[in-house]
Amino acid sequence: PVVAAFGVRPSNSRAAALRVQASFSDMSSQARNVLGTPLECCCLAPRTGYYRDGFCKTDESDYGRHVICAKVTKEFLEYSRSRGNDLMTPAPHFNFPGLKPGDKWCLCASRWREALEAGVAPPVFLKCTHVKALQYVTMEQLKAHAVDLKEAGAGEQQQQQAGSSSSSKAHSEL
Repeated sequence: PVVAAFGVRPSNSRAAALRVQASFSDMSSQARNVLGTPLECCCLAPRTGYYRDGFCKTDESDYGRHVICAKVTKEFLEYSRSRGNDLMTPAPHFNFPGLKPGDKWCLCASRWREALEAGVAPPVFLKCTHVKALQYVTMEQLKAHAVDLKEAGAGEQQQQQAGSSSSSKAHSEL
């Protein structure tokens, strides 16, 4: 259905408004990415995410699990259209602008996995990809397509160093 394809119901839906309102509550501070750190914004132009708040967050009403932040490619967009999900054509009544190569977008985890198997998976942003993506794909698969792998690795090293230096400091103070 169209809801699964674009991730939201028509903008006049009260239920959609309540989901958006809930997304701006404490959910963003609780959402985690595949690296275990706070989920970062995927994109605000175009405004992406199941809630259209820029984040690849999800809940039980998101049947497509729009949790993988990707930089879409021409090959992926054409593949997605061939599978029945035209992401290039605007659908204003669903608050969907239509995508072009280079746009960042929260993709359905299962569609990204299909594209991976077809050899057309677009690059991903680990810091912006929700941890629930790991229910559909492996961390190794995501890392193999990560745009921010080097940056994410540096962040992980800094966290580990901060943790070990604070534990060293604690031991030296004993």
